[in-house]
Amino acid sequence: MQILENVQYKTAFILFGGIGGETKGLMKSEVEYGGKVYRFKILGSVDNDPVACRNHDLITGEKTSICMDLFTREQYIAWHGEAPPPEWKEVTPWDMWVAMGQQVPFFLFTSPPCKGLSGLLPEKSAKTDKYQALNQLTVRGIWLVLEACRLYGDRLPAIIQLENVPRIRTRGKALLLQIEKMLKKNGFAVNMRADHNLGKIGGLGADRLRFLVMSRQEDQVPNFIFYPEEKPLRSIGDVIGQLPMPGDTEAGGPLHRLPKLQWKTWVRLALIPAGGDWRDLQNVPFEQYRIIHEPRGGAFAVEDWDKTSRTVTGTAGPGRSNGAAAVSDPRVNFKKDTHGAIYRVCRDDQPGPTVTGAGGPNNGAISISDPRLKDRAGRHPGVYRIVRADEPAPCVTGTRFGSGALAIADPRLNDRNGKRRSNGYSVRDWDQQAYTVTGEDSLGSGGQSVSDPRVNTNLMPDSYGVQDWDATGKTVRGASRIMNSPASISDPRLSCSPRSGSYGVQSWDKPGKTVTGAGDIHSGTSALADPRIPADTDRGEWILIAEDGTWHRPLTTYELAMLQSFPRYLPDGRPFQLEGCSDAKAREYIGNAVPCDAAQAMGNVILLAAAQAEARDTFTMSWDTVWVAPYEDDSIPAMVH
Repeated sequence: MQILENVQYKTAFILFGGIGGETKGLMKSEVEYGGKVYRFKILGSVDNDPVACRNHDLITGEKTSICMDLFTREQYIAWHGEAPPPEWKEVTPWDMWVAMGQQVPFFLFTSPPCKGLSGLLPEKSAKTDKYQALNQLTVRGIWLVLEACRLYGDRLPAIIQLENVPRIRTRGKALLLQIEKMLKKNGFAVNMRADHNLGKIGGLGADRLRFLVMSRQEDQVPNFIFYPEEKPLRSIGDVIGQLPMPGDTEAGGPLHRLPKLQWKTWVRLALIPAGGDWRDLQNVPFEQYRIIHEPRGGAFAVEDWDKTSRTVTGTAGPGRSNGAAAVSDPRVNFKKDTHGAIYRVCRDDQPGPTVTGAGGPNNGAISISDPRLKDRAGRHPGVYRIVRADEPAPCVTGTRFGSGALAIADPRLNDRNGKRRSNGYSVRDWDQQAYTVTGEDSLGSGGQSVSDPRVNTNLMPDSYGVQDWDATGKTVRGASRIMNSPASISDPRLSCSPRSGSYGVQSWDKPGKTVTGAGDIHSGTSALADPRIPADTDRGEWILIAEDGTWHRPLTTYELAMLQSFPRYLPDGRPFQLEGCSDAKAREYIGNAVPCDAAQAMGNVILLAAAQAEARDTFTMSWDTVWVAPYEDDSIPAMVH
């Protein structure tokens, strides 16, 4: 771990911190300026949800969460519809002062509940007393901190930032006027805009427009705060393409499971084009689609030996053909009562069948697939193997080099004096000068070699040629070696007969046949006529390939967290996950969180402003956009020079 003596920490306090997206981002923020390194020290993160606080500390790796309910008594009753329990008490400025560690934070961040301000909530519901009480937390949180600092501290926070949904400008217009008036009264330069794209600020794989208030107290930070550099948005594939496949909960954690959707929902997803939504379903020609597996005619068909074959098509393989691809060949030459174990090969990891007195595999003796001498594409595994001098040699075989005999990396390449000339075994390039000619006549003692390119590699026509079985043979030469004449042929007579039961399809309402070690449709009866086509309301995880050749599926909760730039792994090494909540609640927590990378980028510009203020660099020439400047309008002016 690197320990720096010149680190300057700026304190930060967070209201409505949720599961810690803002906290995690600020913890990664870092700026080097004037010979110092500036970082944030988190005083605390307040939230009224104990499960969110628990996961906040799980994700950040530090116990900085504080569970506090910031409602007034009237707001509590309006929201819950009942009086609070006897142990509940209304938070005062002193309680907030204690929560801040009895010190004034340099930076205050607040992300109050946005449910009553979001366009996802109907207008009628948003106007009820219940949601109006929730909206009041937007003002109350900032007021509590300012009052605590005014009454018990010697100053106010230098920078205050608020994050919320863009619709706060209409549904919460009165609240914003209160906040702006309160901040300006205390000497803050204020900027309010609803077009901040946290996706571009953080370089995320998600477009995330948000409303941000950024304010600086001009006495403490007289210099400008510059806007973070916008980064190009990443695609979803860029973010989740490196993640495990959905459903792999071992590598991706419990949040990486696919939701069990109804069959009709999977069908709808498959019919909606990429980039579309439910409105595209009305354009689907439903009469063209049948959610039934209907193989092409002739697939896996077996032709009768005594009848005329159907048309031969270009598709190869019985599973893909709509023409003749298999035949019931009677020439097996086995008798009717031939023993079923003939040519049987057993796996090494299963019990063997009954031992018989048969003397060979062709009359019942059992063979085994022995894993101790694995085949590698027809070649012995020791081919051209070079063994290290400091490791044991493998099994010695009687084969020649190139087909299994071993070679060794022998380090003992020395002469009797323990030294060797620098040009021993030297091979010079054709285009280079030769070394000094010496009297040595041995390659190992200085005699030189050259990589001569003038080797004649012009082979005879038809060298290594393979002739067609159905074509006329070429001239027979006196040289019968395959490397200098067409002495090979593609012989079609090398065939085998499938086992009894190959490609067998079993009936649903009858007992199954004996399960063999080769559980594959090509070598046994391992298929089933399954009548269980899902009903529209059946839930499950199905893969339906859409017309564009892709799998239209829901994003897992784990993938959504990655789009919000949460870390892939928790500090304790586990895949990212949330504890003590349902999958639906986890999605709500993740969706409400400030993206970590966006918080880090915004934290960097705040630290830079703090460093410049500390160094009294009140004016800086820059092409960067100014975020908070002492102007009355809502525009973001740019420095032009």
